[in-house]
Amino acid sequence: MPTTTRRDFIVSAAVASAAFGLDGWLSLPTAAAARHRHHARHKHQAQHAQQVRAKTPDPPRGHFRYTVGEAEIIALYDGIWEKVHDPAYFSNASIDETKQALAAGGFTTDFVTIPITVFVVKLKGKIILCDAGGGDQVQAFNPQSVFVSGKMVRHLKEAGIDPKQIETVLVSHYHPDHIFGLLGKNTDAPVFPSAEIIVPAAEHKFWTDPAVIDRLPEARRPLARRIQAVVAMWKNVLPVDGEDEVVPGIRFVSAPGHTPGHTAFHLSSGNEQLMFSNDTVYVPALCAAHPGWHGVFDQDAVLAETSRRKLMDRVVADRMLICGTHFPWPGLGTIAKDGAGYSVVLRTA
Repeated sequence: MPTTTRRDFIVSAAVASAAFGLDGWLSLPTAAAARHRHHARHKHQAQHAQQVRAKTPDPPRGHFRYTVGEAEIIALYDGIWEKVHDPAYFSNASIDETKQALAAGGFTTDFVTIPITVFVVKLKGKIILCDAGGGDQVQAFNPQSVFVSGKMVRHLKEAGIDPKQIETVLVSHYHPDHIFGLLGKNTDAPVFPSAEIIVPAAEHKFWTDPAVIDRLPEARRPLARRIQAVVAMWKNVLPVDGEDEVVPGIRFVSAPGHTPGHTAFHLSSGNEQLMFSNDTVYVPALCAAHPGWHGVFDQDAVLAETSRRKLMDRVVADRMLICGTHFPWPGLGTIAKDGAGYSVVLRTA
């Protein structure tokens, strides 16, 4: 597989500040020096985490298998984020509107339910991991919120796969709930040392640029530092530009906006197709039903909306299946146009 030239991606300080300044719901673990510096704050959060438990029960079984053509997909439950309501969550939708959308989707309105699912693809003799979850290393900053992650590896083993069998990891973007499962919780050691880790070049370029740290608000700097100190140093990380076929049967699909290089994955096998939307369409009850809502976690909300609509229109036109990291478990469904928005019919486990 050729390594392509990474294109330049410039994000001004003003854009970065606007994108990340309100992102205070997550506390991001740091590399060793920063962890030591913030020890007192993390100790308090750890004590709080021990006291708070998710209200959403885990699925009875943490892995779910299905096929797309000759490909076998295994969904792995990693955890859940029960996010407290906040007026800043969407810049153009109120808390009441958010609650109405959740109720219409059959969800509790007490908080925003954001599951975390990781996907394995077995195709053409290869075993591919699509993102890696939060690795039990992401905590909800707001004391009314709960963030549970790190269950992926256990469920991977329950599905009969040894982590050493993972040959390739596809990374959609560098947010902690998608990559911290690649790093040891207390050691930063690679969890999948034998795997080639394929990342979008634009995403890798943005987060590994030393100058980006000074452009980010304090809440996001530990993430960039950890990426630069650990992930950027790994020899098995391959940045790929464009929409290449990164492994046989799976292509990158550019979907920027959520982050500068955010990427979806398109799987094609025989006459069947599956789009891994990743965070292009994160919570269907909100972002599919109301694709014009601009979320605080989208770095460029207008671009994210464009990518979201384009991706969903493609899925509808080609009548393919769609799955997503934050879809309700097991994260698989079909999508259709529904008035000004889209409706997702979810498969149950």
